[in-house]
Amino acid sequence: MRLLALRITASTWRGTLQGIPTLVDILRRHSAGGTFLFTVGPDNTGRALKRIFRSGYLKQVRRTRAISHYGYRTLMNGTLVPAPLIGRRASEILRGVRDSGFEVGLHGWDHFGWEEHIDSASATWTERQLHLASDRFTDIFKAPPSVHGAAGWQMNAHALRLTQRRGFRYASDTRGTHPFIPVQNGEIVLCPQVPTTLPTLDELIGLNGVNADNVAETLLRHTALEPEHGHVFTLRAEVEGMKLANTFENLLTGWREQGYSMVAMQDIVDRLDRDTLPHHQITRGSVPGRTGNLMVQGAEFLANWQNAA
Repeated sequence: MRLLALRITASTWRGTLQGIPTLVDILRRHSAGGTFLFTVGPDNTGRALKRIFRSGYLKQVRRTRAISHYGYRTLMNGTLVPAPLIGRRASEILRGVRDSGFEVGLHGWDHFGWEEHIDSASATWTERQLHLASDRFTDIFKAPPSVHGAAGWQMNAHALRLTQRRGFRYASDTRGTHPFIPVQNGEIVLCPQVPTTLPTLDELIGLNGVNADNVAETLLRHTALEPEHGHVFTLRAEVEGMKLANTFENLLTGWREQGYSMVAMQDIVDRLDRDTLPHHQITRGSVPGRTGNLMVQGAEFLANWQNAA
């Protein structure tokens, strides 16, 4: 069976309120699974506007028409208007996703704050963010989160250690090609990573002649061949759950025609033998179509030494 796991993030109040119910409806109509990763703290999206002054960010915003996806009201959250507390105000919506049979997990406490500070954050700050997020998640679902998917694929050494210490079954904090055990600066973290393997729609749109009308066709070319452990595609409640909902439906139809079953990430994890998972270094790097660096799957750990032996 060809597997394609859907990693679905919700980062804003608007995306949670409007995009999540739309995606649940689409997935149910297409008999597809997925893993929903929730932001459960404040929506401080408005504070991200200061990134416009950074190299490359304004160009990406224009190319992807980000404002049309997130809306002007969302871009005021945390600045001109108070930041909505997503987990508190949308708890019924979040529980409804789980009750509809989908896997649910943790995207974070404050999406903007995590992306902005995690690279240089202290162990205390990092643990505080995960503590706040995990506690709110547990309040909502009456069970702790078992999967962590970092905002913006941004992590640091402290956060990686916490995926093991907090007992996550697996994490999806990286970009890469296949599941692996992460190694950070020689330190093995015993929490498997299930990386996003495919480009996101906003990484494709606006480049090489790709637009909203042909992006589904472009992405389907990336999935013509199936890797051993399947693909992982990240989509967002604010994008595929709203303006690009029809595009997402076209993708689901195309993937079905390619022979894929659309599943939750846990379905890929269930098929893994953790004892034989390769160990890969985890590094900061870039991916085409996205500004800035993020966590990427690096070379296999000690591969050169093993080959020499």
